[in-house]
Amino acid sequence: MLRNLLTAALLNIPFYVSAQQGITDSIPAVDSIPIQELKDDIIDNIPVITLDDNELGDAGTQNISSLLTAGRDPFYNAATFNFSVARFRIRGYNADNSATYINGVPMDNLDNGYTPFGLWGGLNDVFRNRDINFGIRYNTFAFGDIGNSTNIDVRASKQRQQTSIGYALSNRSYDHRIIFTHSTGINKKGWAFTVSGSWRYADEGYVPGSYFNGYSWFIAIDKKLGQKQILSFIAFASPAESGRQSASTQEMIDIAGTHYYNPSWGYQNGKKRSANISKVNQPVMLLTHDFRISNKTNLTTSLSYVFGERSYSSLDWYNTPDPRPDYYRYLPSYYKNDPYQQQQVYDNLKNNEAARQINWDNLYNVNRYNSVSIKNANGIEGNTITGNRSYYIQGERVTNSRRIIFNAVLNSSLSNHIDFTAGESYQSTNNNYFQRIKDLLGGSFWINVNQFAQREFPTDNNAYQNDLNHPNRIVKASDKYGYNYNIKIDKATVWSQFVFRFPHIDFFIAGEGSQTIFRRIGNVKNGLFPDNSYGKSSPNLFYNYAVKGGLTYKINGRNYLYLSGAILTRAPYFEDAYISPRTRDFTQDSLRSEAIQTLEGGYILNAPRFKIHLIGYYTQMKHAFNVLTFYHDEYQDFVNYALSNIDKLYFGSEFGFEATVARNITISGAAAVGRYYYNSRQQAITIVDNTATILNKETVYANNYRIPSTPQEAYSFTVTYRSPKFWMISLTGNYFDYIWLDFNPLRRTALATENLDAKSELFYKVIDQQRLDAQYTIDVFAGYSWRIPHAYIGSGFHKKPVYLAMYADISNMLNNKDIISGGYEQLRYDYSTSDINKFPPKYYYAYGLNYFASIALRF
Repeated sequence: MLRNLLTAALLNIPFYVSAQQGITDSIPAVDSIPIQELKDDIIDNIPVITLDDNELGDAGTQNISSLLTAGRDPFYNAATFNFSVARFRIRGYNADNSATYINGVPMDNLDNGYTPFGLWGGLNDVFRNRDINFGIRYNTFAFGDIGNSTNIDVRASKQRQQTSIGYALSNRSYDHRIIFTHSTGINKKGWAFTVSGSWRYADEGYVPGSYFNGYSWFIAIDKKLGQKQILSFIAFASPAESGRQSASTQEMIDIAGTHYYNPSWGYQNGKKRSANISKVNQPVMLLTHDFRISNKTNLTTSLSYVFGERSYSSLDWYNTPDPRPDYYRYLPSYYKNDPYQQQQVYDNLKNNEAARQINWDNLYNVNRYNSVSIKNANGIEGNTITGNRSYYIQGERVTNSRRIIFNAVLNSSLSNHIDFTAGESYQSTNNNYFQRIKDLLGGSFWINVNQFAQREFPTDNNAYQNDLNHPNRIVKASDKYGYNYNIKIDKATVWSQFVFRFPHIDFFIAGEGSQTIFRRIGNVKNGLFPDNSYGKSSPNLFYNYAVKGGLTYKINGRNYLYLSGAILTRAPYFEDAYISPRTRDFTQDSLRSEAIQTLEGGYILNAPRFKIHLIGYYTQMKHAFNVLTFYHDEYQDFVNYALSNIDKLYFGSEFGFEATVARNITISGAAAVGRYYYNSRQQAITIVDNTATILNKETVYANNYRIPSTPQEAYSFTVTYRSPKFWMISLTGNYFDYIWLDFNPLRRTALATENLDAKSELFYKVIDQQRLDAQYTIDVFAGYSWRIPHAYIGSGFHKKPVYLAMYADISNMLNNKDIISGGYEQLRYDYSTSDINKFPPKYYYAYGLNYFASIALRF
């Protein structure tokens, strides 16, 4: 009853529209950088408040302090940490609606808008200094995004002067972490140095068949150039390799007897081997110049270069059975019309773990005993090569990036009441996308041809060549094969902002203009599309704008009311614009920028013993695009499914509080109640992947379907005890509801339902979106900081005390293993029978009881 009343109250607060991306989306998922490492950041940092000239004035003429946007906000603390197990996204938005900057330089990828947090994974010690702006309020380092905007200051002169050595033990994505950091602070000659490094490792993570091996390094050098200038150089990287989990159907999960069934591995020579491996190694170099032009004006200029690879491996095969153990034809449900065979398949899978995993030995045997002769190999007439042709390989999908970023920001106080900020940036990204052979699995070579085109055009020798410039190319381990193309993206941005501060009113207005241009550059001439695959395509050019403004009424120094809004457009990302960039340069019809309107407002109370955060929001996004590629059972061919006219609607409220109820005891709580919908009928064009033939144009009746994969209601309550003897412990309970599975658009079309009775149960089974069960967790967090008696490093004036810090985090303490943290309906549908269980949804489950414990020496 209490939850229903709170839900009704929050949903009826008449406030705003903000495309606010959740903090859990602006930070990486648990699998990439665990939440507990971010808790270390919060526990280990002391908040710093910066006073402006007005606040340093006489008390009689002092303005009421402006509303700070990046403090220990009770709602965002809960949303960041407590809700992460359910992959909660604040206000339901994807990560591309938030922005992350390092020393003012935008770090979000231009190809998809996401922040590549893995580039600095494991470097928590030096990535602590953060200026976070939630929603669409103003900030001093960029125009920002409609979600949260975060600037991370990693300059050596801003790092804490200390040496830190730490170790952590966990049962999550990695088991062990060792980290070392040393910062000198600025010496008498104006130099400051910071070095940091870490190693993270797990032979097997929480999920069977997964593993993690990564190390990180960081170097920062600052030099003061007189009294007004500082030059900073930073370089860092976080190379990592991990075995990943794949989603699976509930049928296989039940047969395996665990929610953490992972079909991506199998035994080879008695050891577990994963087929689904992620690798990243993309170093970042950053040069920053700070120039204090005057006491009221500062100019920060930065130049950054990012380069390197990220890759994902998987099995690839040619004209041979599917090697995936959970392929639908290998499951008991496929034999539902033959009970005897169904039982045999079930018993084998149930009682034989090897049957549920990849059979590496079989893949090797197929390749080793497959001697063939290839005529005209490598395009040379009469050239015949004989050997063991691989029918199975482990391939890699690789993105090799080169990115240059220039950024400049000017901050100036024009008067006691007006602050002015302006900036410009230029970003240029050149990404090379290609496939590479990781392992021939016992064979001698692979032939670089398109097997699906070979089936469709068996008499056309040119059609099935992946590269007409090098036909019948023999490829071996580490060679490129399949597709190979570049995407060149350039984006130029200028922006400015005015902030006005008066005794009881603050208001701001900001504007941004940008130009985005991208094009495809083909590196191979595909046999199916020889005229549209090789060389430069026509450019796609978009001019975009953004305007935002807001008003804050300062009731007094503790109570604030505010209202902010924004209107903006955003260029489509290339992966949504190109229909099949692997083979050709065709784009969707009528490409246009996405239009976003957002409004937010609320009440903030900041008192010494009590804090309240109560905000409402309302957001509309229009004219988005998407492209899906899959096997279409009705047309019996691989198709590209080009979606347009994708509109979304988000509204709801956020509530958070923190109160000191007794000496050393604090309680806090948070509630997020939202409703996120698709609010348009999407238009879909079905295009054959190998011929570009348009098979169908249809309407996807997606109106009023829910935005998937995040709770639309989340609640948290925490009790914290902080001892005067420097230890603390907190107990948190969380509850999540209104979680919806990502849906298959094919099932929401007239073609999928034309033979069904609109009043029948089957009709609703086909079109209904699956709502997942409500879930809960109980978490415990404890910490202790101790100055070791009589322990010092150094001598004399340089003698430093030694501190020992210990933290432990136990998440999901009641071991609730029923939390579906992600999943999707498969992009396949049996039109003849309308049997939705033939290709059932696939799921990921959140970890059960898991922990992270760390210990560190600091001096």
